[in-house]
Amino acid sequence: MRGVENLDIRDTPAGAELPVKVVPGASRDAVAGVLGDALKVTTTAPAEKGRANEAVAKLLARRLGLDPRSVRIVRGRSGARKSFRFNNTDKRTLHATLNRL
Repeated sequence: MRGVENLDIRDTPAGAELPVKVVPGASRDAVAGVLGDALKVTTTAPAEKGRANEAVAKLLARRLGLDPRSVRIVRGRSGARKSFRFNNTDKRTLHATLNRL
């Protein structure tokens, strides 16, 4: 994937955190690319009752080959810009995995 080096991935004690721009109500679920310093993800799920957040977490886990329980939203539950944490994953590993998409 192009532009991965621009992502503002941060290491935390619990795992790497990735900024994500979520577009709910889209025509398909997809990792659409890099938008500035965030990963852009589209989902068909609506932006109500956390459905889009759950759908994006599952999509990221599936695309990155991770256990779905290891991906959690940590910031931005109600806004379009969010931060997801990937437990037991570091910045370098997440960068490398995203580069393979």
